[in-house]
Amino acid sequence: VHPNLWTIMILANGLTCSTFRRSVMASRHFVLIVMFLTFFMQAVVEASSWWSLAMNPLLIPEAYIIGAQPLCSQLAGLSQGQKKLCQLYQDHMQYIGEGAKTGIKECQYQFRNRRWNCSTVDNSSVFGRVMQIGSRETAFTYAISAAGVVNAVSRACREGELSSCGCSRAARPKDLPRDWLWGGCGDNLDYGYRFSKEFVDAREREKTYQKGSYEGARISMNLHNNEAGRRTVSDLAHVSCKCHGVSGSCSLKTCWLQLADFRKVGDALKEKYDSAAAMKLNSRGKLVQVNNKFNTPTSHDLIYIDGSPDYCVRNESTGSLGTQGRLCNKTSEGMDGCELMCCGRGYDQFKAQVVERCHCKFHWCCYVKCKRCSKIVDQFVCK
Repeated sequence: VHPNLWTIMILANGLTCSTFRRSVMASRHFVLIVMFLTFFMQAVVEASSWWSLAMNPLLIPEAYIIGAQPLCSQLAGLSQGQKKLCQLYQDHMQYIGEGAKTGIKECQYQFRNRRWNCSTVDNSSVFGRVMQIGSRETAFTYAISAAGVVNAVSRACREGELSSCGCSRAARPKDLPRDWLWGGCGDNLDYGYRFSKEFVDAREREKTYQKGSYEGARISMNLHNNEAGRRTVSDLAHVSCKCHGVSGSCSLKTCWLQLADFRKVGDALKEKYDSAAAMKLNSRGKLVQVNNKFNTPTSHDLIYIDGSPDYCVRNESTGSLGTQGRLCNKTSEGMDGCELMCCGRGYDQFKAQVVERCHCKFHWCCYVKCKRCSKIVDQFVCK
C-alpha cells in the first residue's frame, strides 16, 4: 500500500499509527480495505493533469538545473512524454504553469454566472471528477488551457525568457503597405503553437485504447478541443504597428505580429462552447456528428460526446458542486438569475457591506485617483 494511504486512513479515523495498524491487521476486511485504497489512489493519479502546474507553479527559473531529472519526475500531473519534454525544455515549465493559470482564470470569468463556474477543487486534478465527463464544459476547459499555453509561451519568446526561441519570424503580410517596415519584435505565435501542440497533446497521444471504445472517443475529443483552442489564438492574432516621425507625424511605421488580449480568446471560445457539436462513435470507431442537419464541425469548433449534468445539487460521482450558497441576481432572467441559478429551490436574502471605488478624479497627467466608499446592499443566495 502506498505510504500516503496509511495517512489517509489514520486521519479519517482519528487513530494513532500503532492503533491503526493493530485494528486493520486484525480486521477480516483488510484485503478489501487495501483494494479500495489502491483503487482510490489510482483514480487520483488518473485524474491528475498538467493543469496542476497552475496551482503549484515553480516561479523561479533558476530552480531548473540542466539535467535535473528528479525535478521533472516530481512535478505533479505530467505524463511520461511531458516529463521528457520537461527535461529538454526546463525553462518552459514556468510559462506552461502561467498558461494553465491564465486559462483557468479566464474559464472562471466566462462561467462566473453559470451553475458550473469552473471551480477548482484541489491541487492535483484541479477541476475534480467533472472532467471525467466528455461534456461541453470539459471541451471548453481543454480548449482554453491549450490556448493559455500558446499565449504564455509565445510571449515568453518575445520577451527573451526562453533559450530556444526569440521574436516572431512570421512572414510579412501581403496586404501591408510597401513603405511600412516589417520586423518589430512580435509574439512568436509559430513557436508557441508548435510547443503547445507537442506538450499539451502528449498525454492523450501516448495513451493506448481499444478501437471504438469510450476512452478512444474521449482522446479524440480532447485532442480536437486542444487544437480548437490553439487555432482560436492564431485566428485572433493581428498586425500591430508603431508610428515614427517628427512630432508624431507617422511618416514611417514599424509593424509586427501581436497576440490578441486573452479576454478576446475567452469570449471567442465561449461562443464556440454555446454552439459546440454533439458527437458519437460510428460503427468504424470514428467520431461523427449526432445531428446531421448542422454543419460538420471544423478544427476551429468545440465538440463533446456526453451530456452535461445539471450542476444543481452536489454529486460526488459526477463532480458537481451544486449551487447551494451561490450568489444570484433576483432581477435577472438569465442563468445568473435566482430562478435558474437556484434550480427552483428558492433563495435567501441578506444585507452585505460592499466597498467600491467612488469620487474618482482625473489628474493631469495622466492618472485617475479614487476614494473607497462602502454601502449596504441586498444580496441573494441560493438555498
